[in-house]
Amino acid sequence: MKEIINKLDSRFIKIMKRASIPSIRLSFGVIFIWFGILKPLGLSSAEGLLKATVIWLPFGSPEMWLIVIGLWEVVIGVFFFFKRTTRIAIVLLFLQMVGTFMPLIVLSEVTFQSNNILLPTLEGQYIIKNLMIISAALVLGGEITRSNNKNTNE
Repeated sequence: MKEIINKLDSRFIKIMKRASIPSIRLSFGVIFIWFGILKPLGLSSAEGLLKATVIWLPFGSPEMWLIVIGLWEVVIGVFFFFKRTTRIAIVLLFLQMVGTFMPLIVLSEVTFQSNNILLPTLEGQYIIKNLMIISAALVLGGEITRSNNKNTNE
């Protein structure tokens, strides 16, 4: 019985290894395009938070930034669909994440209950969960190999 379980386990591990990187890329693509396109269309539930976060920027209106950030996210998503542009997508994602975490600092009264960092609001949780996105991007980036080094890295 133990041998059967070990064989099944090995098969599942092989399947997960084959599926993991394409799954991350596909998930990133879908999520970033989906959430990104909602912003310029004025349909994003994050619109108020985003506009309140960018109000202090020295140029452009919050409405303009909503469109720019939404299109930026769409570009990130499209770039994740192609292996050749994955590296660019990851760089754009990390730049986008800097802005994503800003409300935790500039809008702490919105992102934390009673300004207690141990008690995130729904908005705070929405932002903090992006740590998983960053982690998945690190995993994906760690799997990228340069084409001229491919034989030595695999």
